Amino acid sequence: MSDILSSQERRELPASDYGLPERREYPMPDAAHVRAAESYFRYCPEDLKPRLARAILEKAREYGVDVESPTVLSYAQQ
Repeated sequence: MSDILSSQERRELPASDYGLPERREYPMPDAAHVRAAESYFRYCPEDLKPRLARAILEKAREYGVDVESPTVLSYAQQ
């Protein structure tokens, strides 16, 4: 899978591969996309940030990615 998902590839991803599955936002089917979700975290609506942060950490563990953002780490503990 490339770093950029086509609209077709996004549609084919299971909901579990999204940081916010109900909105189908922040796809994380691989390590590169986990890093992208971390870098785009600031654009997430404030009320959804704790849930997205926890999803990023979960996927990061799955793919062996080190989450370095103190913001993501602090929201994950809320």
